[in-house]
Amino acid sequence: MPVTLPVPDTAGVYTFPNDLVAAHRAHQQQLAARRAAGDPDVIQLLAPHESRPYLIERRRPAGRPVVAIEPHHDDLALSASGTLLTSPRPLTVVTVFTRSTTAHPTAAAAHPGEAGVSALRAEEGRQALRPLQAGRLLLGYRDARPPYGPYDRHVLDQVTTNLARVLDEIGAGAELLAPAGVTRHPDHLLVHEAARRLGCTWFWEDVAFWATYALSADDRHLFTQRVGGALAGQVADITASVLDKLTLLYVHASQLQPLHAMYRPIRYAYTVAAGARPALYGERFYRQVTA
Repeated sequence: MPVTLPVPDTAGVYTFPNDLVAAHRAHQQQLAARRAAGDPDVIQLLAPHESRPYLIERRRPAGRPVVAIEPHHDDLALSASGTLLTSPRPLTVVTVFTRSTTAHPTAAAAHPGEAGVSALRAEEGRQALRPLQAGRLLLGYRDARPPYGPYDRHVLDQVTTNLARVLDEIGAGAELLAPAGVTRHPDHLLVHEAARRLGCTWFWEDVAFWATYALSADDRHLFTQRVGGALAGQVADITASVLDKLTLLYVHASQLQPLHAMYRPIRYAYTVAAGARPALYGERFYRQVTA
């Protein structure tokens, strides 16, 4: 019997146990029973920061391949993994900014320095992509550090050139997916511009935990002013996979603690779906408007 999905925050997202906690726990128990019965499609992921195991169903990709260009290791999981879990396609993920010191203080203390944090976040990304059977490429750029300013145009040119080389190696026919840049974060804006230069016409709504990202009203207003009518929004129904998306967020636990903070993107997915009923949870994407 499938788990009944809750309306988020019924008991308070900061209250344990809340409905989302209980639904995810029940989902994990169902997967555990399938794995114990010998189901080969139920695999175990390990959240590297806390060495905590989670179960998830392996997807069977089909259709046109996708190359997703993400600024940082967690951006695809935060913003678009529900859609890829629901409708899996052959996937290659290219992560641009992979040298980082950005992590929750508990994670940074256990994995000190740029090398330690970067290795931790890379392993989180690897684990999160396993159920999607995705290939991955790391470009090795250092991420921006606060206080944030405009991105370096020279770095934009470099990233665009490197991405073009990667796409040539992958071969023609794949559809590009990249962040829409609904944010002030310079790494997201840079990757968006690089993807546009390479002909990308499909973008995800940038979703993350910090006030400098897409969940603030002023960011959305600035995004609308910047793109005008060039990008048209649409909502993908991720209701069937929302608890598995939550599992992928748990895998990226180095970014925010305690773990109940991982429910924020799920609560936002509930808000996104408000205008797309009968979907209960959704992810917003944008398509290039052609003249």
